[in-house]
Amino acid sequence: MLRIRHEVDGGPEVLVAEEVDRPQAGPGQLLVRAEAIGVTLPTVRKVREGSGPVSFGGEIAGTVVSTGAGVTGFTVGDRVTGLCFADAYAEYAVLDAAFTTAVPDDATAVDAVALVRSGLVARGAFEAGRVRPGESVLVTAAAGAVGTLALQLARAGGAGRVVAAVGSADKAAFVRTLGADEVVLYEDADWGAPYDVILDGVGGELLGPAVRALAMGGRLVAFSSGGGTVEAYELLVRGASMIGFQMRAVAVGRPDLYARWQRELWEQRAAGTLRTTVHEEIPLAEAARAHTVIEQRRNHGKVVLIP
Repeated sequence: MLRIRHEVDGGPEVLVAEEVDRPQAGPGQLLVRAEAIGVTLPTVRKVREGSGPVSFGGEIAGTVVSTGAGVTGFTVGDRVTGLCFADAYAEYAVLDAAFTTAVPDDATAVDAVALVRSGLVARGAFEAGRVRPGESVLVTAAAGAVGTLALQLARAGGAGRVVAAVGSADKAAFVRTLGADEVVLYEDADWGAPYDVILDGVGGELLGPAVRALAMGGRLVAFSSGGGTVEAYELLVRGASMIGFQMRAVAVGRPDLYARWQRELWEQRAAGTLRTTVHEEIPLAEAARAHTVIEQRRNHGKVVLIP
């Protein structure tokens, strides 16, 4: 099978296509023939910033070809989507059954990788922010895979004012179609502050402006892999709080909640209250190009690799 391997000699351009044997499903795992693979910003960052080779993780959607010992609820031929923690950029991938869900008959594999993982992160960040009806919500990285869904969840969840923060003006019209009332650029002076809740998918140098844009008693939810620091005084003078959110903590610690959120994402999609946006479908062999699109923040929605 075809697999993409990362070499340590640089960045996303050093991705090597190779032929290897299919992996085997271990206990509690599924072997899936991949039809779509989601590319994520955390993975791209690991490639660019890491000191050693990266084993690509990501969302996979496809068809089950074998099951490991102890697996229940899935059989050969099922269409599924889930998280692959290693060697996701491949024609066949191993998924942990606990992090896998069935794909409805009316959805494509591309729909699945654009919805589930990004939707779970967006839903979790929104819930962590404890958004009350009528409150104002700012979403950073609003044109990205998670941000596009967070905007819609904020609108459907009763936020009174939904604002999208993006890095370039060419994304403004796009995020407005997803429910943003207003659009601000990262370079703007005050981001149209204040906000009751900020859902931040960027981190790094944007954490400072984000905290300063909070209203009294506001909540900043940080869910990016971008790191960064916050001055405690900035929180103190606003009576504000900063909340870290990580999806794996829910998947491992609250599997019941994880499963419910998955079901509800599909229900919202079926009802038309949540729609996915895909920037581009790129052949697996051109994974380096997909990384470049993400790294340069050119994407409007999800970037997907197609084996």
